[in-house]
Amino acid sequence: MLNAALLGKGYQFWMRGLHATKLAEITDDPRRLNDGNFWAVLATFEGKYHFARFKKIVEAPFPQQSWKRLERPWKTSMEMIDYISYIHQIRESIAAGDVYQVNACRELSHFMGDKPQDLSGLFSEILRANPAPFASYLKIPDFEIASASPERFLSRDGEKIISSPIKGTIRWNQETFGEKDKAENLMIVDLMRNDISQVCEPGSVEVSALFRQEKHPGITHLVSDIEGTLHPDMQWLDIFQATMPPGSVSGAPKSAALSIIEKYEGNQRGPYCGALGYVHGDRAELAVAIRTFWTTGDKYLRYGTGAGITWGSDAMNEWEETQLKARHLISIAGGEL
Repeated sequence: MLNAALLGKGYQFWMRGLHATKLAEITDDPRRLNDGNFWAVLATFEGKYHFARFKKIVEAPFPQQSWKRLERPWKTSMEMIDYISYIHQIRESIAAGDVYQVNACRELSHFMGDKPQDLSGLFSEILRANPAPFASYLKIPDFEIASASPERFLSRDGEKIISSPIKGTIRWNQETFGEKDKAENLMIVDLMRNDISQVCEPGSVEVSALFRQEKHPGITHLVSDIEGTLHPDMQWLDIFQATMPPGSVSGAPKSAALSIIEKYEGNQRGPYCGALGYVHGDRAELAVAIRTFWTTGDKYLRYGTGAGITWGSDAMNEWEETQLKARHLISIAGGEL
């Protein structure tokens, strides 16, 4: 249970019109999600769980706050030359048959000064300038997150479960996706089918949509949908163990991709590329935490960006894709990219 001294600090969660307040409990035990209460969910890319039980849940717009634009330049965990080298290492691993696809990421960071702003103002600006289907805001002890995620990780309605991985990105004014994008999408569809099948009834998992296009501010994504019926014995612990981290932001095969990511990225991704959303009884909405800003109490604002690397990847194009995915949201926050 929460220490009484932590109450009243503006802790809250918002996603898709649901606003949760009155934080009552924090735990890292997925078994607690089976109690029927409303739980905000943050699972990091590395598999650390942060579940927050809120007592008051209402349908309401997000309470708007002001945001002072940032001015200092953003720093990157990997300069262009280093990111390109990372891509070449991945392609060598693909050539050796060790892996088929790896999502290669880097982290942008911005020092916010001795009195950092609350991210509720930034999230207000995101909702205005970059509406996203899985936009969400979470503030709990040690974490504050403002996300403009376009990607469904897992949605649950009773025993029905669906995942909608994004793989493939083009500019908003382009019309067609290349064969590289389609091949990459298909790899992750197969991976997610395998992940979901571990917790679903045999024969119930199907690809209900393949290669559909979704338009978002500045970009168009290639998206597929995988659906299944959960096995009656499956709990949230089983679901997380089978599916985390999300396949679209790790790679295929997942175990090999994770080894490469750990070796070359140099720092933990944390909330970025993890899962963010809520569980409420047998209902859930969990997004892949991409297009996401976060803080951890150290006066730095962080933002992650990445690209899926296959044998057909052009290193400079992949670097530019990471820039493309960051450019619009960084322009909302302020500061030079």
